[in-house]
Amino acid sequence: MTKHVLVYRPLPADQLAALRARFDVTVLERPQAHDPDFRAAVATAHGLIGASVKLDRALLDTAPALEVISSISVGYDNYDLPYLKARGILLTNTPDVLTETTADTAFALILATARRVVELANWVRDGHWTRNIGAAHYGTDVHHKRLGIVGFGRIGAAVARRGRLGFGMEVLYCNDSARPELEAELGARRRTLDELLQEADFVCLNLPLLPQTEGLIGAREFALMRPETIFINASRGRVVDEAALIEALRTGRIRAAGLDVFEREPLPADSPLPRLPNVVALPHIGSATHETRAAMARCAAENLIEALSGRRPPNLVDASVWEDRRAAR
Repeated sequence: MTKHVLVYRPLPADQLAALRARFDVTVLERPQAHDPDFRAAVATAHGLIGASVKLDRALLDTAPALEVISSISVGYDNYDLPYLKARGILLTNTPDVLTETTADTAFALILATARRVVELANWVRDGHWTRNIGAAHYGTDVHHKRLGIVGFGRIGAAVARRGRLGFGMEVLYCNDSARPELEAELGARRRTLDELLQEADFVCLNLPLLPQTEGLIGAREFALMRPETIFINASRGRVVDEAALIEALRTGRIRAAGLDVFEREPLPADSPLPRLPNVVALPHIGSATHETRAAMARCAAENLIEALSGRRPPNLVDASVWEDRRAAR
C-alpha cells in the first residue's frame, strides 16, 4: 500500500517531486485547521509535512494511520508532545539550517532599533528632512555595549558571536545550564535572569515557547531594566507579556524594542506596537530567506521520507517515541 502524505505548506518543486516519487501526495497550501478539505486529508494521512497550523488532539484523533509529522520549523509549540508520545507519532523539526539566518534577523533588530533606522527612514520618506538632524534624532551605539542573551542555545550563541566578534560587545547570558565552551570562546559571563536584566544594554530573547517560558518577561522584569535598555524578541511572542511591554515602551521604562514575534500573529490591526515610534516590528521573518526556507523544506522532506520508510529520521523532537516504537515491534 502506498502511504498518503499531506503537504500543507509550499515546498520547492524538487522536494515535492521526491515525495511524489514515493508516496500518494495531497497538497493544500496554507490551509486553516477548520477547512473541510484539510481535515479530510489529515484523516487518511500517514505523514504530514508543513507548519503554522495548530494540530490539536481532536483533529489528530481522526487520523488513525498517522505515523509522523514533519514540521518545517525549529519551534514545536504548536504540537502536543505528550499526546504524540502516547499515540506513538513521530515529530521532527528543522534545527541548525535556520540558526544563522535567524541570528541575522535578531542582530538586524538590534541595529535598526538602536540607530532608529525604520523611524528615520520613514521621516525622510515623508519629507521631513529639511535641515541637519539634531539630538532629537540621535540613536545609541551598539559597539562595545553589554549584550544580554536570554537562552544560550544555537541561535543565542550565533547572536552572541555577532555581537562579540563583530561589534566588541560584552556578552552576558542566562541559560538553564552553563556554557563553558562559549564562555571561553566569547568571554561570555553567566548571570541570573534578574542580574542580566539589570546589567544589559540590549536584552535579546532566544527561547523556545514552553510552559516554563510562557510569560517569562512581564511587568516585574521590565521594571528591572534600565531606561536605556533596548529589548529584542525574535523567539516566540508569548514568552513576553505584551501588555506589560507596551506599557514599558509608552512610559519610557525602556528605550525601545525590536520585535519579530508577537502574542498573536499576524499582528492585529488594532495593536499599538507598530505605531509606537520606539518599536521596530517585523512580520516574523526570522528564517525568511530564499536559501534558508529551501534548506528547511529539504530537511523536512528528508525527515518525512526516512520516517515513512521505517528508518530513524535525523531530527526527532522526542527520540523516546522512536525507541518506544522499536521496542514494541
